[in-house]
Amino acid sequence: MKVVDKKKCKGQAIVEYIIIVVIVAIAALAIIGMFSDTIRTKIAGATSALGTEEDVKSETEKKSSETLKELDAEASNIGN
Repeated sequence: MKVVDKKKCKGQAIVEYIIIVVIVAIAALAIIGMFSDTIRTKIAGATSALGTEEDVKSETEKKSSETLKELDAEASNIGN
């Protein structure tokens, strides 16, 4: 009967998992490389849709009570 060394099997399993992780990482990098232009375009569109710097400044200068009143008004308009 052949005796199997448990440490050797455990080490082999870890190496197999590392190989799988490396393969998945390489595949992810390849996919990101293929679609990088598309992703960059979509991110640029999303950031421009969020508004200009002036819009951001005006929103940050508002008091929280004003923001809450606006949210309440929007919520009541949705219900109607």
